[in-house]
Amino acid sequence: MSAPPDEAGIADAIREAAGRGEPLAIEGFASKRGMLRPVQAAATLSTRNLTGITLYSPRELILSARAGTPLAEIEAALAEHNQHLIAEPPDLSGLFGEPVAQSWGGVVATNLSGPRRIAWGAMRDHVMGIRAVNGRGEVIRSGGRVLKNVTGLDLAKLLTGSHGTLGVLTEITVKVLPAPEGTGSLVIRGLDATAGVAALAAALGSPFGVSGAAWLPAWAAAGVPALGEGSATVIRMEEFPSSVTYRLGRLVGDLAAFGASAMLDDAASRAVWSAIGRVDPLRPEAGEAVWLVSTRPSRGPALLAASESAGARGFLDWGGGRIWLAGPGSEALHRAIGAAVRAQGGTWTLMRAPAPLRTAVDVVPAEAPALAVITRRVKASLDPAGVLNPGRLYAGL
Repeated sequence: MSAPPDEAGIADAIREAAGRGEPLAIEGFASKRGMLRPVQAAATLSTRNLTGITLYSPRELILSARAGTPLAEIEAALAEHNQHLIAEPPDLSGLFGEPVAQSWGGVVATNLSGPRRIAWGAMRDHVMGIRAVNGRGEVIRSGGRVLKNVTGLDLAKLLTGSHGTLGVLTEITVKVLPAPEGTGSLVIRGLDATAGVAALAAALGSPFGVSGAAWLPAWAAAGVPALGEGSATVIRMEEFPSSVTYRLGRLVGDLAAFGASAMLDDAASRAVWSAIGRVDPLRPEAGEAVWLVSTRPSRGPALLAASESAGARGFLDWGGGRIWLAGPGSEALHRAIGAAVRAQGGTWTLMRAPAPLRTAVDVVPAEAPALAVITRRVKASLDPAGVLNPGRLYAGL
């Protein structure tokens, strides 16, 4: 494994690999190596030695850090000024094996977002600028370090979520916000998925600023302290403690038709949503596959039911629009989930599976022909030798 100490070393390593036509597996701390398709590469190029926060201006709500900086270090620096990352990036390392540190570049390259995305947008929405090295070994820059900038083609958004297939991120600048002083949640127990999503929709449509909306079946809720027995429809609010208490109280009355609500205090609420963000309620067993499905929230219950009929189990986040599924790592179940998603509309990602399955099947839906042409052109432009994480998203690309 090569782990250069600076951006110039990353560029040299990529130029050499491109000259030899030898593919590279791109990673930080390898916390997501088990995600998507296995990369068949001659060598691994790591950003783990590109560390450090290069700019942090709390008053301007801007932070820049090198790609190998541990996420925990960034979160700790923000916490000192009572600020946080808006998209609430989750720690999914436990989903892929033993928990290890996540790199800043890996979080952005995978566009990971947590439960707060339903209210505040995805990680991609808060990336202001990047530095990266393309497949030619050229350093590219996009965006800036101020909230108002006009830079033409927004490569920052393109590379966020590209999984290292278009360039190696070396530095990322994001917008941050003050962290909420308090949080609290309502829990309505005993609703089925359809009624639960209806309650979540009513809460999200209220004027009370909901920042988390999930439905967990009884088996999933049982593994989360504070949720108790039965299914759990969970609704979060964040802000000043007095505001949270007032708004939760108002929402209890608005949702009375769905049943009695229980309130979770700050500590219990934080613990519950941290568990949901880490996907702890799913509890996949060794050898099982995990799918992440996105659809219209109103279609979440039907899609979950179709997946359960095929042999999967799961829970709903983002008001019903995000479904975490687990089940046997078989091609039959994978095909069934893909068919259910097509029937209801949406998209899916094979987040985790045994290596033979990840190699044999698509890990994201095949693109429409016209879009596939554009994807190949973009790849050819930024990585003409095809050395950056080949096959990670699409076989042969």
